[in-house]
Amino acid sequence: MSGHHHHDHGAGGHCHDEGHDHSNDITPALQSLLYSQIQFDAVTTLNESVPRAGAAILQKTWAERLNDHPELESDADEQLLMYIPFAGQVKLHSLVIYTAPTPAAPKNLKLFKNRDDLDFSTASDLAPTQKVEVPQPVPGTDVFEIPLNRALWNTTTSITLFVEDNWGEEETTKIGYIGFKGQFMALNREPVSVMYEAAANPNDHVAIPGLQGIGGRIMPGQ
Repeated sequence: MSGHHHHDHGAGGHCHDEGHDHSNDITPALQSLLYSQIQFDAVTTLNESVPRAGAAILQKTWAERLNDHPELESDADEQLLMYIPFAGQVKLHSLVIYTAPTPAAPKNLKLFKNRDDLDFSTASDLAPTQKVEVPQPVPGTDVFEIPLNRALWNTTTSITLFVEDNWGEEETTKIGYIGFKGQFMALNREPVSVMYEAAANPNDHVAIPGLQGIGGRIMPGQ
């Protein structure tokens, strides 16, 4: 298309996908990614060093998950608190997270279901819905998919992630990508049809688990 042949191996790395397609093993994952159900505008992140960085890493597409920027970095200390609301009820199956292989990678996460009122002191004191440890990333790692206890996450309208610490006792924590896998439960047809009428009707897809390319079609503006 562009005519010039220099390859830029700097920021972002592999931008050319023609010829060698690695997405065969990834396609099933895309169908269960809840990307289009996250209410990005209503995401709040406490202790982020750059405003809206938490929302920005959630808005990365699957294809952008390993990009260096944007990146979420904590500010005053290593802790982060992210409130992430969904467009309706979801059943969460797993948390998908990528962090560059540095000591600033997050380690212990407390996850809270349907709480929009947490701050650092309450998140520290309260028993979480579930607690998980993010594995320590090494060079060459892709995303980690951390399975959640599905019975605990059936009627989720929001999730709050409390990052307690990181792997290196670093002063700040850095996260590159966060996504969720699960099922979107349409409560009734009205809001869903109105929201996605222009793009695709999700009711056509619910009963067809094997359908290709859902993740791309429901995204507004494509």
